[in-house]
This record gives sequence, C-alpha cells and structure tokens, in this order.
Amino acid sequence: MNVPVGRSEPVVLHRPSLGWWRADVAEPVYEADDVREILGDLSSAVAVVHRTTGFAVANGGVAVIGGSNSGSDGYPLAAYLPPLMPEHLGDPAFLNAYRLKYPYMTGAMANGIASAEIVEAMARDGMLGSYGAAGQSIPTITAAIERLQQSLGTKSFAVNLIHSPNEPAHEDAVAELLLRKFVRIVEASAYIELTPAIVRYRVAGLEQGPDGVVIRNRVITKVSRTEVATRFLSPPPTRLLQDLLNAGKITPLQADLATRVPMCDDLTAEADSGGHTDNRPALALLPTMLGLRDRLQKQWGFVVPVRVGLAGGLSTPASLAAAFGMGAAYVVTGSINQACVESGSSEVVRKMLAEAGQADVAMAPAADMFEMGVKLQVLKRGTMFAMRAQKLFELYRGYASWESIPAGERTQIEKSLFRKSYDEIWADTKAFFQRRDPTLLPRAESDPKVKMALCFRWYLGWSSRWANAGEESRQLDYQVWCGPAMGAFNEWVKASVLESPHQRKAALVALNLLYNCCVHLRREDLRRQGVVLPPELFRTEPRTRDDLAARLGS
Repeated sequence: MNVPVGRSEPVVLHRPSLGWWRADVAEPVYEADDVREILGDLSSAVAVVHRTTGFAVANGGVAVIGGSNSGSDGYPLAAYLPPLMPEHLGDPAFLNAYRLKYPYMTGAMANGIASAEIVEAMARDGMLGSYGAAGQSIPTITAAIERLQQSLGTKSFAVNLIHSPNEPAHEDAVAELLLRKFVRIVEASAYIELTPAIVRYRVAGLEQGPDGVVIRNRVITKVSRTEVATRFLSPPPTRLLQDLLNAGKITPLQADLATRVPMCDDLTAEADSGGHTDNRPALALLPTMLGLRDRLQKQWGFVVPVRVGLAGGLSTPASLAAAFGMGAAYVVTGSINQACVESGSSEVVRKMLAEAGQADVAMAPAADMFEMGVKLQVLKRGTMFAMRAQKLFELYRGYASWESIPAGERTQIEKSLFRKSYDEIWADTKAFFQRRDPTLLPRAESDPKVKMALCFRWYLGWSSRWANAGEESRQLDYQVWCGPAMGAFNEWVKASVLESPHQRKAALVALNLLYNCCVHLRREDLRRQGVVLPPELFRTEPRTRDDLAARLGS
C-alpha cells in the first residue's frame, strides 16, 4: 500500500475540535520513500490528513489555533505528531544531573569488558558509560580512572563498585580508591545488603549548602529485588553511620546530613540480563520499582526524588520504546556492548556473541558469590562453561572437602577443567589471595571446604579471563556473560551495517537504538490516534554514522 505525500501547495487543514493546521501540501505522489522520510524526520512536526485516496502526510507546517476556514479548501486532520528527538526521551532531570544529551547508559560489565574505550565513546556522544571495575586489581582500576579523568575532562563517567561478600576488604579498598580519586559517579551492582563501603562512598560526599544538602558522590544502583531497592531508596541505616563515624570515616555533620537523602540518586531496575540477574521480567519489574519509589518518596519527602531506569533485555528499538513508554527515566544496555569493537573482550568472543540466538543462554554459578549459590546468565553456544561450573557447585554442595570427592571425579576435574593438580591450583589461589585479600587464607587453611570453594572459584575466575584474552585452547571453558537481548539484537541487525561484529561500535549501536526507538514511538502515536499506516513506512533499520549525524544534528 502506498500513501500520498504533499510538498509545496499551501492548503489549510481543518478540523474544528482541534483548531487549524497549516502545512505545505501539493498534489499527492505515491512514493513510500517520501512518506518514510517525512515520518523519519524527528525534528519536524507531522500532519496526517484524510484524502479521498487515503492519507496525506506533510511536515514543516504551523498550527493556527482559532482560525477560520471561510472560503478555503480543507482536509480533515487525522493525526498530529510533534517533534520527537532522542533527547526528549526519559527524564530530563537525569540528563541535567549528569550533563548528558541522551538518557542512555552502558552498564559496567566486569573485568574491564565495559572498557575505558566504551566509556570514552559514550561520553563523546553525550551518553553515560560505566567502567567495569569488578574483578580487577586496584592498580588496574587506578590506571583506568586516571585515563578517563585525563581523556574526558569535565565529561561524566561512572565506575563500578560491586558488592563482594566474600572479599569485603577488596570492596573497601575500591571505595577508598574512588574517594581518593574524586570519582563522582558510581554504579553500584550485585548488592544484597548495604555495606560500609557503599555507605561511606555516598555519605563522604555530603556537604551543607545554602539551600540544603549538596550531594557530591552520586550513586546509580542496579537492583532486581524490592527489599534491596528499599534500602537504596531510603537513608543509610543508623547502625552503619555510627560505625563509620566511630571509625573516623565520616564526620558528625555528614552523618546528620545522611538522614535527609536516599542512598542513591538513580535506581536501575535490572530485568533479565547477562551476568548477575534474577531473570525478572521487565514488564513486571519496572512498574513495581516505580511504585516502590513513589511510596518511599512520600514517606521520606526527599528534595529530589530518585529516578528509576531500566536494564536487561534492551537491545532493539521496540524494547527501548517499551522502557520509555513504561516511564523509565533512562535505559542501560549490557550484553550488546560486549559485542562491540571497543569492549574488553576478545575478537573470538565478539564473533560468538554476533552468532548467538535468544535461546543460546544458560544460568551458571557466579565466581564472586559461589558459596551462596548465586547464579549469573552466560552464553552456552560454543562453550561448556555453564555445565562445568554447575558440576563444581554440585560437588562443593555435596562434599566436605576435595579429598572426600570420589577419585574418578577428582581425576576428571584435574584433567578437563583445571588441567593442573589440585595442589597446583591451591598454590595459584593462595598466591592470588595473598595479593588481593589475605584475610581469607587462615579460614581456608583450617577449613577444607572453604579451601575447596576457593579452588573452584579459581576456575570460574579464569574462565572469564580466558574469554577476554581469546585463549584458543580454553574456548570450551569461556565464561561469556550474555542475556537473551543479544539474540534479539542480532535478529534486528541482520543484513545491515551492524551485522558484522567488526562494524559494531558502542556509540553507533546506541544512537541507532535511540533514533529508531523514536521512529517506533511515532508509529504507536499514530495508532493511538486511529491512523494505521503500512509497516514499511516505519522501518527501524540500523543506519550509518553519517546518516544518523544528519538526522540527529550531531
């Protein structure tokens, strides 16, 4: 079906209940490409009018309220679309808080997969990137922070602070580093409960200003459970404030100011995502978190309410449109960024991700919370990690020590997974924790089950590093964090400029998603006004950088 489009002859379009719409409309032509270009011009308003031959579509006009149609020819106005640019999406308060152009953030995939390069690319195009500090050493994190501060200047960026229940000393050290380096935005992830590290980071940045509390250290937290969200949507607990005060980590004034502000500025509802996830459905999770925010805002009366964004499953224009349509202040992407050329992962992993389908994922034990049975979502196509990691967890749960495991099982693990003897693995593990967190070693030396857990975590930890390094001999052991959104993205970009993993750049992916999200929302706006145009007029297809620059004015 083709739709007529107008160009130059002035015509008054009249519908009394809506006032007047004046647009430039000429004799209709039946070229779908012309109509598509008008609908895709996000910076211009669009009028759709009834014609005897169907609909006419025009842009570039002005509405005249209260005019007269006396003596003029007119066409009934069927629908009206105001301009809709990507910067109009989400909550403008989020953009103002972080000095951004677009309400889009890349999440902090651990081990530097969310690399400094991705963070820099996001900042250059007016978006927020979060550096994947989890799993990395203090010197490595320090180098990344110094690089970003030097390369980005006053542009905003975030650094991840992850809950580390098995390594509290390391979590404290990262928080200390963030404070010492004056990192002003933290993405807090995987928290089950509030810890001294995250509370100290937040409260140590509080000052008394002339108009109230000044928050220097901003926290964007990712949560999937209401009980955890409640803690971040409330002031810090008195007990932790008192402990930090007694330890000289915060001042009495800061402890007092902390009672007037929430633990976070922004809360990301994390749905079915790669890595740590509870596999929560976004359609249920986001409205729940918005409702919880509203109830706690009413209870506490914060001067600035916490904004709520969405992560997990976001990889197509339609999914972003759904997020913003439900009220998300911003969106956060993850899996799709790992498949981009700037990620800290390897070329072989990026190729594996580019070939993944929505069903090519599985749940596997998490290295950082192994003993607790916490799981994360990984790629299962092309790797046996999920199955092998689950085997290790079952052995840990079923036996009190390595020696109590049947000999045949032990031999198989040493041969296929460790490729070393158990004693050699323990030597490597011991050396690692002597550098990282020596407080864990006395327990391991006295409790064989703790020792076994640390050795099994050796495999889980190295499996991610093998993937990032592209270690060919270890491909079956690759741990690649990935959610079903990766498969949806691959379907969307087939036969386009983004199909090849070599062409996937993080900012280009983001701008394509934002632009096409607006096109999708325009289609839905017309539907709500009773106008259903052919689907081919709203093709949400990936575009080149130059094309997007022309359309977005950047």
